[in-house]
Amino acid sequence: MQQSAVPELAHAHPRPIHWVATATAVAGVLALSSLLQPDSATAAQTPGREPRPAAAPPATDGVDFPLECGPVKALVEKKASGDLDGDGRPETVAVVHCDAGISTPPDGVYVLTQGDDSTEPRVVATLVDPKDRFTISDFAVRDGAVLATLLGYSSSDVPTCCPDLEQDAKWQWNNGAFVRSSPADARSV
Repeated sequence: MQQSAVPELAHAHPRPIHWVATATAVAGVLALSSLLQPDSATAAQTPGREPRPAAAPPATDGVDFPLECGPVKALVEKKASGDLDGDGRPETVAVVHCDAGISTPPDGVYVLTQGDDSTEPRVVATLVDPKDRFTISDFAVRDGAVLATLLGYSSSDVPTCCPDLEQDAKWQWNNGAFVRSSPADARSV
């Protein structure tokens, strides 16, 4: 066996103090790196377009819905928000009926928007007119579409407590208007 020409180095045989020092150094580097995070990544801007600030969806408070309620007030039963027309600003969809108290009044479904220069939301579309005598269930805004189950009546003889027809409906913005599609025809409940 040949002897090394270089004397043995002290650090070639680690001792417990070396492990403690290494662990402390690694912990320090990790702690420091968690404090110094890079800025969030952003997508490249399209030339000529200003980024829009994130907007809050329009509120339903104080909106004058196109609903005739006589002496009682209009009641917002359900609401959901999302960007329905692809402009980067959310719209609010509201299910509204007259606060009748003891019966099942028909619902209206309205789309609200709010312009950049306005503080007041306004109704821009009626998806379901209360005159059509539908009650809304399973309501949602998802993937740029309004989804609802419409409960209705096969004739005027059917009491308003007990709808006997059910339809699934979907509205999507297409060429400047909301277009309704229905996966299936009306079915009995």
